[in-house]
Amino acid sequence: MGSGGDAPFNSKFTIYVVACWILAAFGGLMFGYDIGISGGVTAMDDFLIKFFPKVHERKLHAKEDNYCKYDDPLLQLFTSSLYLAALVASFFASKFCTILGRKYTIFLASLFFLGGAGMSAGAHHKWMLIIGRILFGIGVGFGNEAVPVFLSEVAPVQHRGAVNILFQLFVTIGILIASLVNYNTSTLHPYGWRLSLGLAGIPGVVLFFGSMILTETPASLIERGKDGKGKSALKKIRGVDEVDDEYEEIKKACEVAKQVKQPFKKLMKRESRPPLIIAIMMQVFQQFTGINAIMFYAPVLFQTMGFKNDASLLSAVITGSVNVLSTCVSIYAVDKCGRRVLLLQACFQMLISQVAIGVILLVFLNNTGTMNSSLAIVVVILVCTFVSSFAWSWGPLGWLIPSETFPLETRTAGFAFAVSSNMLFTFLIAQVFLSMLCKMRAYIFFFFSAWILAMGIFVYFLVPETKGVPIDAIAERVWKQHPVWKKYMDNKDDNGGMKAVEMA
Repeated sequence: MGSGGDAPFNSKFTIYVVACWILAAFGGLMFGYDIGISGGVTAMDDFLIKFFPKVHERKLHAKEDNYCKYDDPLLQLFTSSLYLAALVASFFASKFCTILGRKYTIFLASLFFLGGAGMSAGAHHKWMLIIGRILFGIGVGFGNEAVPVFLSEVAPVQHRGAVNILFQLFVTIGILIASLVNYNTSTLHPYGWRLSLGLAGIPGVVLFFGSMILTETPASLIERGKDGKGKSALKKIRGVDEVDDEYEEIKKACEVAKQVKQPFKKLMKRESRPPLIIAIMMQVFQQFTGINAIMFYAPVLFQTMGFKNDASLLSAVITGSVNVLSTCVSIYAVDKCGRRVLLLQACFQMLISQVAIGVILLVFLNNTGTMNSSLAIVVVILVCTFVSSFAWSWGPLGWLIPSETFPLETRTAGFAFAVSSNMLFTFLIAQVFLSMLCKMRAYIFFFFSAWILAMGIFVYFLVPETKGVPIDAIAERVWKQHPVWKKYMDNKDDNGGMKAVEMA
């Protein structure tokens, strides 16, 4: 039952541990709500009149170019500034995770998110909007760093994939709730947009009180020298008293971790490259599927295709619903089918969807006027097939795989690179998508299609299967067995010499 065998450690479901999973996953709901809310708010006339009147004038212009009516750097900065703040915050969050633990880092995330909700909802100037977005961003950086690591560390190995995907499920629920909120507040003039932004405080409140109930993870407690509390926490989250085997494995990993005084420097070593490269590239590819371009600006995108404002918001609700339901498929399939099967299948489905959308827009959507309503519905269906495949694969697995593949000594530092990479490329997509749509027009979908093809090749040759492998046995049973990555795990440092540190 140790790391060398295939049998899982003793555990059983309890109400308390399920509550911990759900409460922690509210960090994902905060993130998802913000992804979904910004696109709908930027499509609201009252919001544009107050902060971006020039954009509103272009929107009303009957002959305005369909692809360029929303092209405004400051409008895009409203959406993207959050992710730039999250990028920086993720590195500070890594330190907080190590020093204070996962539980208190989640608590801090809720405070920043509450501050962001208050500032955004009460904004009267653009600078207030941006500060509110930055506070949101810090909260996202802290939450996205701590929550997936927390979920991976408290989940039993046989259910780790499903438990970790709760984070992404709540992200999709947040996006759906935001779409429903926008659909209903768009008719509340002139302050509907304030209500949309202010309601972000509700998941923040849940996470604030929920973080007080959460137990700290055993790995974090033992890593900080609190062995007794760590073993008690392990018994509590496993629901059984016989935890000696798992406790010893965690303790062994912690003893190795204590020898690493500078985890970020350790990440630059040869043996750390496989999980680091995978973690970063998973985030790059996740964003270059084009998913957040669609989820951020779904109402704007559907208006471009000729839908009226209410219809475009309703279409965003439909895609949000597909997103949630498809993520539930991943929760069921990830620990049965494995990670690689889901990733490869999704690449095929997303490629077909993106190419088809690009062809339809290229042929049938002129610079002015609207698209035939039947074809517009076809595009919505294609968007749904794209979103569904992403939601059961690259969405949740983009967070799961980095959270489970780093050893304990570099786990929070390595995951900080994953989070920051995600935020960097989310920022870039959010900041330039509307301008790219204006310049590239329908060809933007072919741009994303090329990236999806590259993703499939990357997964096929370089992404290992981690289904059913204990989190602290990944190095031995995954990296050292992989045909490409095993050469990085040859027990030699970058200068070719043998490592000085003996494994415990």
